[in-house]
Amino acid sequence: MTALTADLAGEGYAPEESFGYSVEQLERNGVRLVGVRVGKALVGIGGIELQGGGTAELKRFYVRPEHRGHGVADAIITALLDHARASGASVVRLETGDKQHAAIGFYRRHGFAEVPRFAPYVDSATSVCMQRDLGGS
Repeated sequence: MTALTADLAGEGYAPEESFGYSVEQLERNGVRLVGVRVGKALVGIGGIELQGGGTAELKRFYVRPEHRGHGVADAIITALLDHARASGASVVRLETGDKQHAAIGFYRRHGFAEVPRFAPYVDSATSVCMQRDLGGS
């Protein structure tokens, strides 16, 4: 998992515009992680943090480029949304970078819409925040 999070960290943003959790922060904050393996190789990960008040936030969502377009991301997001719903969340939100056009399209296909930047991303010029209502879906 450390290798995948390192790949994700190298997505072309300045350190002050990189908001991803480290492995230690994921553990400390109780983030539920889902991974997909092909053989013995971990090819995709995603996390969800339950934040209280019916809100959850996607964290560290990444699929290795050579495994994109094969359903890996779909499987991860389905599992994460199911977990959020089962845990009582009514809204799932996320932050991604403005250069992540494929990711933004993926999230839109999964029912997310852009919303105003929320904390801690409010002052980030490169952040795109999105949200999805889980009610009845």
